[in-house]
This record gives sequence, C-alpha cells and structure tokens, in this order.
Amino acid sequence: MIEKAVIPAAGYGIRFLPATKAQPKEMLPIVDTPTIQMVVEEAVASGIDDILIITGRGKRAIEDHFDRSFELEHELEEKGDEGLLKKMRDISDLADIHYIRQKELNGLGDAISYARMHIDSDPFVVLLGDTLIDSETPCTRQLMEVYKRFRKSIVGVEEVPLEKVSRYGVVDGKEVEKSVFLIKDLIEKPEVSEAPSNLAIGGRYILTPEIFDYIDRTPPGKGGEIQLTDAIRLMCQREAVYAYKFEGKRHDIGNRLDYLKAIVDFALKREDIGKGFKEYIKQKAAEV
Repeated sequence: MIEKAVIPAAGYGIRFLPATKAQPKEMLPIVDTPTIQMVVEEAVASGIDDILIITGRGKRAIEDHFDRSFELEHELEEKGDEGLLKKMRDISDLADIHYIRQKELNGLGDAISYARMHIDSDPFVVLLGDTLIDSETPCTRQLMEVYKRFRKSIVGVEEVPLEKVSRYGVVDGKEVEKSVFLIKDLIEKPEVSEAPSNLAIGGRYILTPEIFDYIDRTPPGKGGEIQLTDAIRLMCQREAVYAYKFEGKRHDIGNRLDYLKAIVDFALKREDIGKGFKEYIKQKAAEV
C-alpha cells in the first residue's frame, strides 16, 4: 500500500516572469484554483493523505495557502458566506502536508533526495508540482494499480508527436501488457532520428526507496544538476523498472501556451462558467 507522496516545487519559474517574481509558479491559478492545489487533490483522490512538498526560497505562499487563515474565515463568517467558508477550511484539511526546503536548486533528482528521511523504507508517489493530468481516473491511482501487480518503480508516460520528442525524456521499452512497458533505457531529449519511441515521461512516478541510493550515485548531468531521469536510468541497469502509458491529458504549467490551454480546458468543464465561456470562445473564433 502506497501512503506517501512527494511534490517537488522548488523551481524559479523563470519562463513565467514577471508573474513569478513574487509568487511560486505552482500557485498560478487554473481559473481560481492554484495549480499545486489541483496536484494535491489528485494525490488525495488516489487515497494518499501524507504529502511532502519540496519547496525553496520564495515559496512561502504554498505553505500559507494550505494553512488556516483565521482572519479570512472570520470575515466570511461575518458575511454569512458559509459555502465559501467551508471551501477555505477544506483546503487546510485536504491532507497531512509537510514541507522541506531544497537548499539550492540542483536538479529534480537532488530535490527528491530531500525526501529520504520522510519516506524511510516505503514506496512513494512523485507528482511534479507544475504538471496537471486531466483524467477520469486520477493518474496517480492508475500508477498505483500497476504497482500492485509489479511491485517495482513505475514511470508515467504519454504518447507525443514524434517531431516533438526532442523536448522530453523518452522511454525505450518492451510492452509486457497493454500500456505497460519494461524499460530498457531512458533517453533525455533525443533527436527525432535517435528516439526509440514517442513515449515521453509525463511528470508522475512511483518510486521504491532504492531510488535514493541511485540518486547518490548519479553524477551531475545537464546543467550540472542531478537529474531524476539519470538516476532511474541507473536503476534500470540493476533492476526492473516499468513505464505505464496513462490515460488522460497532461498540461505543463511551466509552459505559457500549455498553461493557457489548461485554463481553457478546465474552464469549459466548470458548471458555473463553462457555458458562458464556451459562447465567448465561439464569438472570438468568429472574429478571427
């Protein structure tokens, strides 16, 4: 049974400057809900309520968001807005959330290494704090079901257009059952002619605690940083690691165009604004 999740959220969010000069990119809203809240909600919907968020300097807003705001709650009580009051209290009651700071930005692998003491000897889920996956069954739960059968580390992957593989870490693997692949190798941002597949790493993982030993043995890679992909690549050389092609649509909130697409997709599903927003999109499309 997997009971813990790790959410790395320490990056600067440089691509979203100046919006991220004074707020974490993970707090950028999808309509009115911070991205990282939606990531936490995915973990909770998958049955996980012990969550460690890896933060860094300038990320205090994340902690404040999941904390109680007694002044705000008092104001809502005074106004008699019980619905919004409950919504605010529910945020702080979502899960048992812990925080630790990555002291310097030294790559995703290094960030995950900070979870060692919290994880101890248990398998755990990793959900990137700037990646949303819109799916009927939470992506984390999908990976957990695969883990139940194989009891090995699982990398969530998605199919991408072949001409775009150079943007991603790509899996070289053999399909062992529908949508499950035994990984032979992981290749970071390959040229199209060198890509072994179009299965790109999608920001969701289940990792066994052995990953920490592989991170320790991983030399600095691109940008002089400790990359999680490189550590998993080492793991593949010693033990079985699987990839699972999850069902759902991934949104990279660190990418400005994808961020706008995510807002549109999620807004259209909203009962309160979806219909009106759809009409507005039709109107704007007719004007182009």
